[in-house]
Amino acid sequence: MFALMFRLKPVRRLSVCFKEKSVWTSEKVCISPYKDVEIPNMTVDQYVFKDLEKWANKTAVVCGHTNRSYTYEQVYKKSRILAANLRKKFKVRDGDTIGVVLPNVPEYPIVVFGILAAGGVVTTLNPIYTAYEIERQIGLSEASIIITNEDIVPTVKEALKLAKKDLPVISLNITQSLPEGTMSYKELAEDNLIDLSILNEVNRNHEDLAFLPYSSGTTGMPKGVQLSNRNIVANCQQQNTDVRLYEYTTKSNQDSTLVVLPMFHSYGLSICMLHKMSAGLKLVSVPKFQPDMFLNTLLTHKLQLLYLAPPMVLFLGSYPQVTAKHMESVTSVISGAAPLPSADIYRFFDKAERDVKFVQGYGMTEASPLVSLSDRSYEDVGCALPNVRLRVVDGNMKNLGPGEIGELLVDGPNVMKGYLKNPEANADVFVDGKWLRSGDLVKINEDGTIVVVDRLKELIKVKGYQVPPAELENVLKEHAAIIDAGVVGVPDDAAGEKPKAFVVLKPGAGATEQEIIEFVSKRVAPYKKIREVIFLESIPKNPSGKILRRTLKEQYC
Repeated sequence: MFALMFRLKPVRRLSVCFKEKSVWTSEKVCISPYKDVEIPNMTVDQYVFKDLEKWANKTAVVCGHTNRSYTYEQVYKKSRILAANLRKKFKVRDGDTIGVVLPNVPEYPIVVFGILAAGGVVTTLNPIYTAYEIERQIGLSEASIIITNEDIVPTVKEALKLAKKDLPVISLNITQSLPEGTMSYKELAEDNLIDLSILNEVNRNHEDLAFLPYSSGTTGMPKGVQLSNRNIVANCQQQNTDVRLYEYTTKSNQDSTLVVLPMFHSYGLSICMLHKMSAGLKLVSVPKFQPDMFLNTLLTHKLQLLYLAPPMVLFLGSYPQVTAKHMESVTSVISGAAPLPSADIYRFFDKAERDVKFVQGYGMTEASPLVSLSDRSYEDVGCALPNVRLRVVDGNMKNLGPGEIGELLVDGPNVMKGYLKNPEANADVFVDGKWLRSGDLVKINEDGTIVVVDRLKELIKVKGYQVPPAELENVLKEHAAIIDAGVVGVPDDAAGEKPKAFVVLKPGAGATEQEIIEFVSKRVAPYKKIREVIFLESIPKNPSGKILRRTLKEQYC
């Protein structure tokens, strides 16, 4: 679930959600109060560039740090050149998966659309992943090529060594020399002699897979989320209705949006990049959040939309150097990944020196990712988007009515095809073959507004990132001295939550807390690091062997 806050002009208020219209069926299914939208049968790259002639010469993406930029026409042409070279030189065929391990750089859209235009599937990886994490996703996704930054090449090569694979590595050599043993992205994307007719071989349609991000779902290890072209296009269309945040792009107007949220994540990828480019907005990318770079970008670029994570909103509200001037052109601010405390919201108001309206929304990677938006209060996450249906169920999957608390189920054209090659996980997450289990406890009011009560899922939320306890438990059990382990999330003022580990040592074995922390740190991204270790004689489990994490929390946290 992620919270959203934004300022809307009166002509775009989400008042449709609260008209006198029944949103509950006789079967206790909650339908969207918005009119259904038509979903074109297009691939994602076709959809994004369908109106290219309207804004071909407008800036598509610019780096907020280096000012390196590309127009929409340049992104389109370079992506097709890259696609042709992927088909010709790397023998990419329809449905082949290609891994993208990049920070937020202006070449990110070119790489993504190049892979799609070549008939490939994009699996995105966090650029701060360790070699162990990259190795795991390469294996699970069956990626055949890796495209990455020069400084990440050594980690990728170590991952390939661990995986015992010899895959081609394409290096984004824009400002640095080409690392040894890699292919040049620049040569592949600027090859004006390549025959583009090879792209006529590509045969992909709206039902085919487009993206393969990895998510932990409601619990457990990361799983490949199969998002089709239709899933993504549908979610873009769903945002072009009464919930629209941007002004239309015309000859005299082009809204711009900050892209500091990572594009490897579905929120940054789908909502910030794919949807906004389909509407002709200008993306201002920031490779990572650094105070000076972030503030300079706000001053230099006239930004209308800010997509932020809660720590960034807290930063804007509390950092002494932030003034109203940094946000003077901003019309919409969207805070994602987790709800915001009201104190942080009001501090932001004080800095902005304007009345910003906050609302909330709800989404998940498995739903491409947006499910609902609100325009009413801080307490709810709004109504279902067009074409989306919702159910609230009890433990027996029986539908509950308005105001009753149960697990939220979602159905709509934006819901994923399923987890890749994981029938057991698919059986767990889908009800009646199509209703996606959210893992969140909610109630839906008579008017269709959703209130999140609690989450059933055991994921730990660290600075908005999802950290699956099972992943850390598996890493801990790789330690030679550990026979069993359990991990829970505990409150943390700075990060929201932090992972806390409970371990059982093998008889006669010894290990210190610091040794275990360092062991895990070498194998996971920084936000997943264990911060505390407790030694136990046994890990509490139920009769079927499932770890009782709630018991761990109650007894030791």
